[in-house]
This record gives sequence, structure tokens and C-alpha cells, in this order.
Amino acid sequence: MILPDITHAIGDTPVVALDRITRHLGLDGRLLMKLDYLLPGFSKKDRAARAIIQSARIEGALRPGQTVVELTSGNMGTGLAIVCAVIGHPFVAVMSAGNSAERARMMQALGAEVILVPQAPGARKGEVSGADLALVEAAAQSITADRDAFRADQFRHPGNAAAHETGTGAEFWAQTGGTITAFCDFVGSGGTLAGVARALAPKGVRCYAIEPAGAEAIGGGPTDRPEHPIQGGGYMMGDLAHLRDIDLAGSLAVTGAQARDMSRLLARTEGIFAGYSAGANLAGAAQLLRGPEKGGVVGLVACDSGLKYLSTDLWSA
Repeated sequence: MILPDITHAIGDTPVVALDRITRHLGLDGRLLMKLDYLLPGFSKKDRAARAIIQSARIEGALRPGQTVVELTSGNMGTGLAIVCAVIGHPFVAVMSAGNSAERARMMQALGAEVILVPQAPGARKGEVSGADLALVEAAAQSITADRDAFRADQFRHPGNAAAHETGTGAEFWAQTGGTITAFCDFVGSGGTLAGVARALAPKGVRCYAIEPAGAEAIGGGPTDRPEHPIQGGGYMMGDLAHLRDIDLAGSLAVTGAQARDMSRLLARTEGIFAGYSAGANLAGAAQLLRGPEKGGVVGLVACDSGLKYLSTDLWSA
């Protein structure tokens, strides 16, 4: 089959069983990982980027040739750069300087203008906090107004969660033959978790949020250690628009070290070269099979590629 353009390659990613890891860790149950790092932009955010741009054009909120602006840790921006390049919109990515350099370079290679926002005082490169994100948001708002641009607004636009309801969640159910019993996801905008929960919770699948330990705003846990290396989420935003009407089964806390170790284990045991958030998802899923979901089938996503972290400590040892 010949696709008309690259945006038609977004979706239908494979699901693989992590049976080697479940044996290695001595877990009771099964882990099934959806490989969204194989999407054109090497992340799950391609789904939301396409959905937001398509719906905005249909609704008339995005005019032909109008500039698109979005706050990003790099993954949503890469997806938007791809979609905007194909459809014909200039794209401006507004990103914290704390995110990995590979992300900015990839967006620039795809034709995006990348504006890096300095981190908040005292912040460390590679650890993007809620305070850093607030600075990026302020810059994105200003640029949107100055350029009469369309703001993609992944934290609020309904196309984000909808893409994962009709895509990720529906695909998981079909590909697993309805055997999946639980799902967990590291929360950034909340779009993936919300969309999958809408698709699968009515079928009895229990859905869990994953947050960095010490930055547990959703679960109501400690929030005294907001710094962590898991880029793309864990911003201590307890009132995310996408999750407001979602009945979650619970939340899980994962440390940066656990996420790093699990990402490395995933690469060396299963041959899946994914990023920090995939490691966080694996650490959370392992917690579930040791606890409330023991003996079940837990779904999780390889959110982005390990190639986006070569300049970080993820692969330094």
C-alpha cells in the first residue's frame, strides 16, 4: 500500500510482550508494550499533533498558511513540525532550554523555528520543572499573540485525548484481543491516559497515572522534590484539563533512577530503545504486577525513542 503522505503513517503501532522482562523481574502477569516510538516523529505525540491540526482546520480555527505555535518538551513539537510541513503551516516550537538538545535539532531539521526559553533560577539542565514550564507557557502565549498564530495547546485541546481514545486505546483493545486488564502512563499533558481510559475503562480496564516520586500532585502524595530527569511530564500539575472527568484506578510514583534503570533494562533485555518515560511506565507497570494487578495483563506505551536522550545521563553507563 502506498500512503499519500507521512501523516498517514501515524497510528497502528505494534504491541509486543515483554516476557523476558517479566521473567527477569519475577513478575506474576504479563506486560504488553505499544511501540509508539516507531511513529514518524519517534513519539506518541504524533497522534495528538495530527488530530489537533486536522480538527482545527475542519473547524476553521486554523486558517490556510497560518503559523502554528506550541509549548513542547520536543515530542509534541516534532509531531507538529511533521504535520505542519506536510499541510503547509509555519511552525514555532517553544521549549525549555532544559530539554535535550536532540529534540531541538530534530524539530529544526523538520523546518520548525525553535525558541529556547531559559530555565527558572536554580534549575538544572535535563530536569524541567513546573516553574520552567510556566516560563515556556508565558513565552508561547506572547509569541502566539505577536504573530497572530494558532496555538495548538496540547494541555487543553480535546484533539489530544481524542487521538488516544480512537487510536491508542482502541488499538490496544483490538491488538490484545480484549485481554488487557490494566493500563498505566507517565503523565505530561494527560492526553494519552485520558484517551485510553475513555476507550478502555468502560470495558473494565483499570487505568493508573504515573508521576515522579516527590512530585505527586495527581495522587496527592509528596510534592517537596519536584526535580527529576523524566522529560516530558511530571510537572506537578494536579488539575489537568484532560483528566478532570476521568475516573482513575490510582496513581503510582517512580523515581528518576528507577525510570533510567528500566529504560536500560528494556533496551538490553527486549531490544527496545526507548526514552525515560518508557522506563517510568515500565517501573510503574512492574509495581502493578507486584501489587493490585498481580496476575493481570498490563498495557503501557514506549512513548519516545532513546535517540532523543543520547546527550543525557540515560545512556551514560
